[in-house]
Amino acid sequence: MKQQRVTTDFSTGQAQIFKNPFLESLTKTNPISNIIVYGVTVLLLAYLAIGVVGLSVLSFVILFCTGFVSWTLAEYLLHRYLFHWYNDWKWTQRFHFIMHGSHHEFPKDKERLLMPPVPGLILASLLFCVFYILFWVFGFSIYTFGFFPGFFLGYLMYSFVHRAIHVKRPPKRFKYLWHHHNLHHYQYPDKAYGVSNTFWDKVFGTMPPKPKRKQV
Repeated sequence: MKQQRVTTDFSTGQAQIFKNPFLESLTKTNPISNIIVYGVTVLLLAYLAIGVVGLSVLSFVILFCTGFVSWTLAEYLLHRYLFHWYNDWKWTQRFHFIMHGSHHEFPKDKERLLMPPVPGLILASLLFCVFYILFWVFGFSIYTFGFFPGFFLGYLMYSFVHRAIHVKRPPKRFKYLWHHHNLHHYQYPDKAYGVSNTFWDKVFGTMPPKPKRKQV
């Protein structure tokens, strides 16, 4: 059996991810809900880092900025190796469809262009634990409380850029980002994995080919 992967085929309308109406409702969201829920989450994490854990403001700012920049690499790696992970096993195909395949099939599904709060907070909690363990291994577990809010905010900024690319006209200054991601969807699904930036595609050699100029 030939392995099916992400293609440039797409449909209009909305995907159906779950038959259960309650579970299906948890897969949808809107910008206002995400701004409120995730914005409050980042503020609480910042308060926890400085007011409870006791990180200095300078340490928090350095860790926060490091986390924010680190997200750009995570964005690339997750998109390329996790969201596009697909093989002949039924459970991986189902995982792929829930996490990313439905988006490629229905790229204009406005209610699923952002991570809904419930699964988003669950995944964020798991990621926090992963980073805590990594920092703990090197003897700096307390740094997680400064690093993770920046990392999480980096994700939020990426998610809103991603949504804007699919529903808004590109500003002149960022037209290249719109073009880059649209190439990923409609022409080169195995390239252009970066959404908020093109830096890591350049580093890892997954930039789409440049259009050939017509010779006069």
